[in-house]
Amino acid sequence: MGHRTVSANGLEFAYFEAGPADGPLALCLHGFPDSAHTWRHLLPELAQAGFHAVAPFLRGYAPTQIPVDGHYQIGAVVRDANALHEALGGGDDAVIIGHDWGALATYGAVAHQPDRWRRAAAAAVPPTSAIGMSLFSYAQLQSSWYMFFFLSPLADMALPLDDFSFIDGLWADWSPGYDGTWDVAKVKESIGDPAHITAAIGYYRALYLPELQVPELADEQAASMAPTPKPTLYLHGRDDACMLLGSIGEPLQFLAEGSDMEIVDAAGHFLHLEQPDLVNRRIVEFLAS
Repeated sequence: MGHRTVSANGLEFAYFEAGPADGPLALCLHGFPDSAHTWRHLLPELAQAGFHAVAPFLRGYAPTQIPVDGHYQIGAVVRDANALHEALGGGDDAVIIGHDWGALATYGAVAHQPDRWRRAAAAAVPPTSAIGMSLFSYAQLQSSWYMFFFLSPLADMALPLDDFSFIDGLWADWSPGYDGTWDVAKVKESIGDPAHITAAIGYYRALYLPELQVPELADEQAASMAPTPKPTLYLHGRDDACMLLGSIGEPLQFLAEGSDMEIVDAAGHFLHLEQPDLVNRRIVEFLAS
């Protein structure tokens, strides 16, 4: 995989790529606490299928720039995704793949500018409308405690303690049985200083604090809540302890005709790393069809 940079939406994005430069763009968006390294198994498979596979580090995740405007609402990431499509020369045959925060950005990017994307795949976080009030069930609130903790200024101090053991704990809890040592080390490289910690937490603060959402991103923000208008594959780990299986609702009700869904056995939140052969095959087959 090559490592390059590209300017899009006023930011310099670092990214990995694989496959022919003239192939259809396949844009892969990571989540938290993660990095572009999460796509190391999928990128070569997409490349072999003829895609120009690109996995950027999201805004605020080194070596991508920290945005001067401090915008981390999902609408900003939606705008980034569509701007990356433009900057990377994606045509109307481009596809987009997202995990966690990247899944939310995927839904929004396709809904906001559907002419850019032919198909999509998302994992670990279903469309927001599918979750509904399930987010506030007792079991899901137990699993989502970190999101509300991130609203406190104490979170900026807690994350780096004991060599970021907070992040080690999230990976161990969310994907029980998976050894994420290598992956977590890459995350720590990406957000392992105060400015990048604040950036990563900023996604959650912008989700829950309306004063951190700006009017100029209103259209992209609304698109992230809209039904996804292109065929989309949704994958979820049966043992996901971050977004519980019982909380995902009915994702297909909010995805276009021709969409599909699969629950992946023996996998938690980082299902694309825990069961890469199955997940890669399902994604590539769906996107290439």
